Amino acid sequence: MNLHYLVQEPKVKHDKNPLLLLLHGYGSNEEDLFSFAPELPDDSYVISVRAPYDLQPYGHAWYAIHFDADENKFSDNVQAKQSVEIIASFIDEIVKKYPIDTENVTLIGFSQGAILSYATALTYPEKISKVVALSGYFNQEILPEVIDTKAISHLKFFVSHGSVDQVIPVDWARKAKPALENLGLEVEYQEYPIGHGVSPKNFYDFKNWLQR
Repeated sequence: MNLHYLVQEPKVKHDKNPLLLLLHGYGSNEEDLFSFAPELPDDSYVISVRAPYDLQPYGHAWYAIHFDADENKFSDNVQAKQSVEIIASFIDEIVKKYPIDTENVTLIGFSQGAILSYATALTYPEKISKVVALSGYFNQEILPEVIDTKAISHLKFFVSHGSVDQVIPVDWARKAKPALENLGLEVEYQEYPIGHGVSPKNFYDFKNWLQR
């Protein structure tokens, strides 16, 4: 496999089971979101992936974040696009390895993982059915230049953000809903009175959304 990962197999097995693919944020690792796994739907494979770039002294990233002399922060969009390709090929590998329903693959991303979940779904819509984007934003610069609205029309999005997020401003997150709706997509958007994290209410809301 091209990425290290943790897996929780479904408690309820069918011929083919849904996949929930967890993508962590900058500086974290595959164990972070995997703490959700016991609470996620019993019929799904839950796979949590470690991002490909190692940070010092610990943690991992999907792409580098740089600061200039004035402390402006900017993302390495070339690396981000490469990570979209890495995630897409990981999905191809994982659906060969496990009996996964390729029509029912959900990306659950936090922060950097959410940013890449948007991009992966819109670049490879044939591989994805749903996206849960937690505390991220919609980065137009890592999307395909031309998006085939027919090819993406089945995608559904749950988007959430903390209203006092000090890492990614909530104003950035709010742009995702209109951007996705302009592409003709179905979006549920929620805000919670928290910082850069996932509150219990946020977790149960997206879990209920998945089960619906």
